[in-house]
Amino acid sequence: MAPIFEYDALSMDGKSRRGLVEAENSKAARLKLKKQGLTVTGIHEKNAAKPGAAAGGVPFLSGRVSQQDVAMMTRQLASLIKANIPLVEALNALVEQMEKPTLKVILAQVRQDVNEGSSLAKALVKHPKAFDNIFVNMVEAGESSGTLGLVMLRLAELKEAQMRLRGKVISGMTYPVLMMGIAGILLIAIFAFVIPQLAKVFESMNKPIPPMTKMLMNTSDFVINYWYILLAATIIGLSSFRSYIKSAVGRPKWDAFKLRAPLFGPLIRLIAMTRFSGTMATLLGSGVPILSAMAISKNLVESIPIANAIQNARENITEGQSIADPLKKSGEFPPMVIHMITIGEKTGELPDMLSNVAEVIEEQVNARIERMTSLLEPMMIIFMGIIVGFIVIAIFVPLLDMSDIK
Repeated sequence: MAPIFEYDALSMDGKSRRGLVEAENSKAARLKLKKQGLTVTGIHEKNAAKPGAAAGGVPFLSGRVSQQDVAMMTRQLASLIKANIPLVEALNALVEQMEKPTLKVILAQVRQDVNEGSSLAKALVKHPKAFDNIFVNMVEAGESSGTLGLVMLRLAELKEAQMRLRGKVISGMTYPVLMMGIAGILLIAIFAFVIPQLAKVFESMNKPIPPMTKMLMNTSDFVINYWYILLAATIIGLSSFRSYIKSAVGRPKWDAFKLRAPLFGPLIRLIAMTRFSGTMATLLGSGVPILSAMAISKNLVESIPIANAIQNARENITEGQSIADPLKKSGEFPPMVIHMITIGEKTGELPDMLSNVAEVIEEQVNARIERMTSLLEPMMIIFMGIIVGFIVIAIFVPLLDMSDIK
């Protein structure tokens, strides 16, 4: 299979062009570009292991592959495989059609490895930025069971479901976060510019300043004179907090706190349940052994208490016990999830039951996000109203005293 070259060239009208071209060697690539009316100024073979200089890419960012592109590519590959097109030819078609430079290079290398006798899973595992452990494990299961087309289709559905969930969470939180940012900027502006001007007026009154107003003026002075201390303290505090919640000691405590936090805790738990149920359903339905499926799902819930519960259940399975009992004893799984898993184990339809759980919980997540957003808005208005009311009262009390001066 032909490698891919990255080129810089000049078009016939003198404009600079940069892109990718597939050819047997650099000489053939130059000839191919010349036939397109391009004068090559530089060309080199592209290597997916060093994607930082992808065509038109930005260092530090161009090596990344979006999950949306991976999902689309996976669905296309599933369609080609289900149409009984040989794997190498299917990969070749994907390389020719792919518009994303980084993913195009990666697929070209995957195609080359497969053409040289490697399995698809072994070829994909070399590119962890594009294909995670779930992807590779499911492809490996599909290859071993002869159901690669079906597995790829389920993988595409899993990726799309994860993107939908992430998108809903982000869209639900965008407005509250934006409002908090704007409110913070306005408060800084008030303390830095408005209150200092009013302070001069209050001091010229030669009358006692109310404690509330004095506190406001002192806060304003501190913001103006020691802003760098506030900034440094904020950066150090956030950095220390971030390091703590990523540490072996802090991460379990932080995850446990998040699960029990009001308003956000139930949502975080439901999202973890969606990931666990959806991933397990997809993996088990694709032929992945249950122990491997649980090991993979454990790493996706992003919550130490829930991951520990899954690990305990996995260890009990090796001893011949059911999944549902240890999950129930952990107290981390909702009764509905335990009930559906129990039924699935008894009927032998665990993948279908888990799939139903994922769908039901996803609907609950959507409803909870909407309720949470609707609650956050009035809560923020009340919070901002209290702060603004305090500032207004602190300012107007001395002004009213000024009106009493005769």
